[in-house]
Amino acid sequence: MPRNEPTERTDEWGEGRSPKRRKAVRYGVPVAVAGVAAATIGLVPAFAGSGSPDLPKISAQDLIAKIASSDVQQLSGTVRVTTDLGLPSLPGMGGAAGSFGGGRGGEQGGKSDDGASAAPQSKLMELASGAHTLRVAADGPDKQRVSIVDKAAEYSLVHNGKEVWAYDSGSNTAVHSTGAGRHGDRHHAPKDLPGDLKNATPQDLAKQALKAAGDTTSVTVDGTAKVAGRDAYQLLIKPKQAASTVGSIRVAVDAANGTPLKFTLTPKSGGPAAVDVGYTNVDFAKPDAGLFSFTPPKGAKVVDGDKQRAKAEREHGKQGKDFGARKGAEDFKKGLGGLNVVGKGWTSIATIKGTGSGLPSGKGQGPGGDAGKFLDSLGDKVSGSFGSGRVFSTRLVNALITDNGTVYVGAVDKQALIDAADAAK
Repeated sequence: MPRNEPTERTDEWGEGRSPKRRKAVRYGVPVAVAGVAAATIGLVPAFAGSGSPDLPKISAQDLIAKIASSDVQQLSGTVRVTTDLGLPSLPGMGGAAGSFGGGRGGEQGGKSDDGASAAPQSKLMELASGAHTLRVAADGPDKQRVSIVDKAAEYSLVHNGKEVWAYDSGSNTAVHSTGAGRHGDRHHAPKDLPGDLKNATPQDLAKQALKAAGDTTSVTVDGTAKVAGRDAYQLLIKPKQAASTVGSIRVAVDAANGTPLKFTLTPKSGGPAAVDVGYTNVDFAKPDAGLFSFTPPKGAKVVDGDKQRAKAEREHGKQGKDFGARKGAEDFKKGLGGLNVVGKGWTSIATIKGTGSGLPSGKGQGPGGDAGKFLDSLGDKVSGSFGSGRVFSTRLVNALITDNGTVYVGAVDKQALIDAADAAK
């Protein structure tokens, strides 16, 4: 087989494939920390060194241009997503996946009451921790499929023309939506639904990391690798800002067509990757058309997503996609005094002005005192000209909550949060 030609594929859905080739869309599932990678990039001329496989030299600029110009329209394969942010496991919570996976959330008698377990939004937190296997397929902008495969259940989102199906096998619930009533166009699918499950394939994460140019980052080509049987260059992205908690981002780029095959974000503190997303197998041939067809299994509860959305819009007296979610976010921000971002690049810090009441104190008896003592055991007490507060840390993202309730959060170290609070005083 010639170098960089499609490798022999594994049929993940047990169906045949056509060898015909065409062009691709970026497609996947959201990862909560993907925004951390969306920093500005300063290009440092560098070339791929020795390594296996042996590929022609390429500069960082040319490799980024190769990614940007990649026009793959068709692909299928398996993606492994591993997230280790160092979030605490609280008793009784069962983990993020426990709240959403396997049909446990929002159910009555084993079936979802309103389709919440099958809604794309319900899968966001599940991918923020642990390891997950995704099966993905795309055939142009109008046909995509992604499935989250767990031991006990499988969740699938299927987009075919104007039809969108979301199905959760754990609750045996399906949500069906169409383009009718959306954006004044009855002939196109609601494009936001597949987008609700995005940003978890290597190409989507790489696009976010490379979407702007600036002077806060160095980018080099650091050797070559084999990923999912494909020859790849390795693009190494490192913050220049010392206060960032991000150590590096490594992107394996398909040498033949420029598709990112693997995305790895490693914290400055070391240890395993905080986010590792990569294809274990990938095929750039045309997927079988049957992958984009869906019929609810016998006995499944089918929820009309269009009617649900229309009802929500009537109740709020407004129209527009995801109005309820936007309204909730707006109310949240308004109640907390508004959201603001300070700094730039890798050291950007989101701030939410407090209302005067901070975290519960560990003093006193009763539930309030118990909650305060529990928080005392998690965070570090800090002080500055801003007053005092507590810093809560993960391997990547840190947050300072002051005694007056103001919040500072970012992928930055503790001192950067204290400095930001002092500067805002």
